[in-house]
Amino acid sequence: MNNWIYSDTVKDHFFNPRNILLEEKDYQADGVGQVGSPACGDVMKVFIKVDKKEDRITDMKWQTFGCASAIGSTSMLSVMINENGGTKIEEALAIKPNDIMERLGGLPKNKIHCSVLGDKALRTAIHDYFKKSGQEERITGNKPKPKIICSCLGVTEREVLLSLAKNAKSFEDIQKITKA
Repeated sequence: MNNWIYSDTVKDHFFNPRNILLEEKDYQADGVGQVGSPACGDVMKVFIKVDKKEDRITDMKWQTFGCASAIGSTSMLSVMINENGGTKIEEALAIKPNDIMERLGGLPKNKIHCSVLGDKALRTAIHDYFKKSGQEERITGNKPKPKIICSCLGVTEREVLLSLAKNAKSFEDIQKITKA
């Protein structure tokens, strides 16, 4: 693999993914979140178990259809959530795509969206848990819904505006950054 463009950490998580869920039917998740579309590219599905008394995610499993960045990002996110006996829900909600990329040793610019998808899938799983456990008031998205620009990947108007802040100069630049 002479043309490998990823860090050794991404390579390790791609070839040796952690916490992947092979048999969905055998896993009793408290929350499930899925983002992406096979028609547009990557799809990530996250499954979480929650200790309700401690308000802590005690286990995160995942399934991803996508490239090395998508698989590596989801694998690393699962490690981040599962380490040290799990993660408090508020801390999990505070994880940002940059935190995932930092732990991976970076991602190529055209693959940054993969860490964003992992972040979105985790938030969707947490929100699913909130709905199932009667805690809808905790859903951070209970504000006016953002305008969706690309329904395949759930790209919002805000993400398009952020891409402009990242020096997108054309429609093609926006597509490269957001995958819309």
